[in-house]
This record gives sequence, C-alpha cells and structure tokens, in this order.
Amino acid sequence: MFEKLLEKSRLKKFIYTTLLFISLTPFVNATIVEFQTSQGNFQVNLFDQTTPETVDNFLQYIDEQHYTNSVVHRVSPNFVVQGGGFGFDGAWPLTRLDTNAAVVNEPVYSNVKGTIAMAKMSGQPNSATDQWFFNLVDNSQGSPKLDTTNGGFTVFGQVIGDGMTVLEQIAGLHLCQDIPMTDYSSQNCTNQATPGLENFVLINQIIIIDSSTVTDADLTPVKNTLITTPVEPTPDNSSGGGAFIWLSVFSLLILAVRKVSVLK
Repeated sequence: MFEKLLEKSRLKKFIYTTLLFISLTPFVNATIVEFQTSQGNFQVNLFDQTTPETVDNFLQYIDEQHYTNSVVHRVSPNFVVQGGGFGFDGAWPLTRLDTNAAVVNEPVYSNVKGTIAMAKMSGQPNSATDQWFFNLVDNSQGSPKLDTTNGGFTVFGQVIGDGMTVLEQIAGLHLCQDIPMTDYSSQNCTNQATPGLENFVLINQIIIIDSSTVTDADLTPVKNTLITTPVEPTPDNSSGGGAFIWLSVFSLLILAVRKVSVLK
C-alpha cells in the first residue's frame, strides 16, 4: 500500500513538473507577421505548414529582435527588395548583423510577385540565414530563374492586403548603389556623405499579429514545378514551431494519468 502511494506521489510530481515546463517553454506558432517600416507597415502570411524549417528560422530571428532597426540594404528595380542582414551604426559601410546557423532549403513554392523568400550564398543551396527578399515581379523564370537557380530559392510567405503598395514605394526610392535612401542626393552618395538613420528604409520591427495554427487556408500559393529535386518539409515541424514538442508532452501526460488511474 505504501509503495502505491509513493508511486502516485512521484507521478503527480512528474505531472506538475511537466505542466511547469509547458508554461515556461517559449512557443511561437505564428503564421501572420507585420513588417513595421519607416515607409509604412504591411503584413505577410507565412507558410508554416509547408516550409516549416524556414519559418521556424525566421520566427527565431523575430523572437531575438534581430530585425529590429535593421535596414533594407538592396533594391533591384523590377526584381527584389532585400533586407534582414544589415544595420547602420553611424558610418559607412553598413554593419553586417550576426547570424544563426544556416537553414535547409525548402523550394516548395514559386518566386512569383508578392512572395517573400530567403537569400543565400551563390552555389550553396542550404546557406540561408537571416536575409530575405520580396519578389516585385514574377521571378520564377526569366534571368535569373529563382525557382531553379542555386537549388531554388525558398519562398516561405506571401504579402497580403495592400502590402505591395508599401514595397513598391520602397522600390521607387532613390538608390545609393543598391540601397534605397530618402533625402539623400546622388551627390551625397558620390561623396559618401554620412547619412542618418532617417535616410534609410528602417525595419522598425517585425511583430506577430496572428498566432493561429493555420491562417493560409484561403491562400493559393503557386507551386514550384521547375525544381527537379524538391525538398520535402519535415512532418514533425509542420505547424511552424513547437507543435511536436507539445504533442510529445501531451502524450506523456496521458500515459502518466493512465498509470495513476491503475494505481487507485
């Protein structure tokens, strides 16, 4: 009898400890984020179920506030708007931000207009870290063909609402080399005059505005049918960050409760 009571006490302690673990474990399963920039705000719906590794990677950078006060460092008209990797510390050149480990390539969707994709190093398909770009036009084919070049560039979300108006506004700004600038003349660029933060397109922050499990049900993203060896998403991470952990913990709790019931 004493041994049964002791066993029940241990199981209860396990359950309480597990519940405490759940309450303290960071769990972000966002599918809609908002880019808050100096040129306006826009929202992006992430494909967390079909490009889980890439979305998890992106959300980790958001959680670390990596993108806060970073700058849009590249615009290529009628091609892309790119950011996520550089900041400005008061003098040229821009400062490269520290990165986490690279993420596996997931070329599931096509690089059509209005999608966000990961930038990466030339000739290294699995080298994406913190930098992303928005496709201003259909870049699936053309030159370069982003759906096939370098293993295909991973599209992991889609601009929603009127977000493209903000991106097109950014793309229309004066460029100093490839960097979009405001109130910074061509002469200033030539002379490399020191700008202020107000002269850059600033990513004030990227925030999560909807953490529902699925928010992309009404979207119809274009599949990448050009890639010859597509990378399949990892099933265990199909909810965009942490669902597998929750499922495992829940299963352990069920087993523990069943064992307590048997001991009664």
